[in-house]
Amino acid sequence: MLRGLLSLVFWGFLLLTSALCFGVSLALWGVTAPFDRRRVLLHGFTCFWASLYTWLNPAWQVRVLGRERIRPGVAYVMVANHLSLLDILVVFRLFRHFKWVSKIENFRVPFIGWNMTLNGYIRLRRGNQESAAQMLKACERALEAGSSVTIFPEGTRSPDGRLLQFRPGAFEIARRTQQPILPVLIQGTADALPKRGFILRGRHPISVEVLDELAPASFAGLDTDQLALRVRRIFAERLGQEDGAGQMRAAG
Repeated sequence: MLRGLLSLVFWGFLLLTSALCFGVSLALWGVTAPFDRRRVLLHGFTCFWASLYTWLNPAWQVRVLGRERIRPGVAYVMVANHLSLLDILVVFRLFRHFKWVSKIENFRVPFIGWNMTLNGYIRLRRGNQESAAQMLKACERALEAGSSVTIFPEGTRSPDGRLLQFRPGAFEIARRTQQPILPVLIQGTADALPKRGFILRGRHPISVEVLDELAPASFAGLDTDQLALRVRRIFAERLGQEDGAGQMRAAG
């Protein structure tokens, strides 16, 4: 009962502050759009907006590790494992410039989705080949302009914390553009807010960790599927999700 009440208060707070913060975003967009084509300042404010909810919730003690591994001025293909809605909030805690790749439904969410549009984040209609092709081109343009792109290669949240198979899109982008891949490891968010439901759980440690980048030269001889498997193995090893033979267990 108490958790339900606290969850209701949290989601109400999120709705109220989203309306207020979107007003700020809209004003900031209007002022900076003529000279800030990549929306760097707007994205910075969006990082602050998203971080409010982890800063102010005492149950979410978020540790940010390895931020120094993000080299200034480098456009990365950033890939993160996906456990919970909270993953989006904790990745914003990196306070680094990037463009999200997100399913098109998220852009329709009042205030939050509208802000995604203002930021020029990249839409994807899942299961639609034409949309996937447009997403790839949009990512290439963003990287060419100097913006990193951030993708959840699993495509959806894991129901049990185990890695799902990595889809090829992010790795095709990295191969086409010859940009480095930056793995971002998220832990603890599923314990705080599981995939199914909106009831917040008790105090749980959460971490977002930037791992070592993969330079283009390191995957020059790999095809897209091999590269996806290699990066997935990095996550699996850090999460302890390999069996004794060193083979990845089947997801799900």
